Amino acid sequence: MPHLGVNIDHVATLRQARRGAEPDPVWAAAEAELGGARCITLHLREDRRHIQDRDLRLLRETVQVKLNLEMAVSEEMIGIACDVRPDQATLVPEGREEITTEGGLPVIGDEERVADAVRRLQEAGIVVSLFVDPEAAHVEAYAATGAEAVEFHTGEYANAPAGAERDRQLAHVSESARLAQEAGLVVHAGHGLNYVNVGPIADIPGMTELNIGHSIVSRAVFVGLRKAVREMVRLIERQAV
Repeated sequence: MPHLGVNIDHVATLRQARRGAEPDPVWAAAEAELGGARCITLHLREDRRHIQDRDLRLLRETVQVKLNLEMAVSEEMIGIACDVRPDQATLVPEGREEITTEGGLPVIGDEERVADAVRRLQEAGIVVSLFVDPEAAHVEAYAATGAEAVEFHTGEYANAPAGAERDRQLAHVSESARLAQEAGLVVHAGHGLNYVNVGPIADIPGMTELNIGHSIVSRAVFVGLRKAVREMVRLIERQAV
């Protein structure tokens, strides 16, 4: 059964709406841990729209579970990651105009640059994951970069209407997960997962980590972050909520 990684970017988004001091994503990480999260995920974007450098450095000092830094494949971000040394770096695509990450990292055609970033991060002692689309035909290219893990983008699954289309998208993720494991990759998933649709993704054989942010933070508005995380953990573990 996979463990839960809680993405705290949306807590920082709320803080940055007023450019103030609250809510503090560092506090959010502590609450998420108390709720049962086994990974804290944050995306330090190049435009600093939510998470700030200060957040990353404080979280590196305070987080007691795995710290997963989502980051662009850029010289600036590689330098920051190698300095701060999160437990894991997840390489993601990044567009200045996008509201949220809209797809997987385009590894095909950019293998050399991605592989170089992977190597440099690993030399700093950081485990590397690639945030990629669940394309079975591309799995060998993902593995060839040298990354230890892949996180499959589940946006198309999450956005598909219940029924045949969602089943088809689930099959894409499942088959890609099978091939990735055969290629020696650890399998994660995330994007668009919520309290309704998380179950089938959690049930994919070999799935080890689910990174979820927006749905948990949205639920936390009404019940508190610790309880919202605990409820998601129970759903993933198929316990009664």
